[in-house]
Amino acid sequence: MRKAFAQVLVDLAHADSRIVLLTADLGFGVLDDFAKTHPQRFFNVGVAEANMVGLATGLAEAGYIPFLYSIATFASLRPFEQWRNGPSLHHLPVRLIAIGGGFEYGPNGVTHAALEDIGAMRLLPNVQIIVPADESQARSALRATYGVPHPVYYRISKNESSDIPGLGANYDAETIDVIHRGEDALIIVAGPIAREALKAAEILAERGVRAAVAVISSLQPAPLEALGHYLTALEHQPNATAQFNLGLAHMALGDFAAARQVYAQGIERFGAEEAQKVGAVSDLRALLAQSSSAVEIRQLLNEFWPQ
Repeated sequence: MRKAFAQVLVDLAHADSRIVLLTADLGFGVLDDFAKTHPQRFFNVGVAEANMVGLATGLAEAGYIPFLYSIATFASLRPFEQWRNGPSLHHLPVRLIAIGGGFEYGPNGVTHAALEDIGAMRLLPNVQIIVPADESQARSALRATYGVPHPVYYRISKNESSDIPGLGANYDAETIDVIHRGEDALIIVAGPIAREALKAAEILAERGVRAAVAVISSLQPAPLEALGHYLTALEHQPNATAQFNLGLAHMALGDFAAARQVYAQGIERFGAEEAQKVGAVSDLRALLAQSSSAVEIRQLLNEFWPQ
């Protein structure tokens, strides 16, 4: 996904001289085209994320649109104070390309496990948070939002893969994409882990549970109206009593419950509580209840979520 995202950024930079790109000594092989075609607008600041955000704040104040590139944990947590005092509070158009959400850098250890980045960025005012699920959605999201006047946090997968079946290529912050239909349960996901959700829906279908899968690509602002409309529609189905939560989407459900002042019943959250293991992505997801098999097991144990 990151290579597709970077190529769109190169294309946009051809047409808009305000775009500049800064990296914290990362992106080799990914950002090369930008560096070659726009060498005067490409800066490697070294392993200095806080300084990078400070530089970007000044560039944005001067009329540029700076994009910052780093691994998600380093991009969000190391320079958090600079993000708060700079782009967030001054409402400046700085864009952060955060690579490798969740356990995508699993073999690199817990320092690279991005489990807190979205929660941290959601604390900051004015920051839009976008989590594309596949490459087409990533391209569309960048084209749609690169010129907005506020800060944007793009959480981009480091992996290259085919597009997710049923997911539209057009990014829309106000909608959710239903990529699998069902009436018994609803699996709500954000990001590339949507592939695990589709596998879970297939497993559940084999056991007689018809689960819908809905993808949210905007976590701030969350698509509350669209989410409310779909959940209301499901309430009229006889067995629509459960909503699964993989990874980040529970935040959007929490926003919905608070905004509507409703008590959300039948919600199961699937996500890691902490990063204390090192290993392959698939192994970590299975161990920490983010895999399709984990969804199956909990669904079958609860037997349609009796309350």
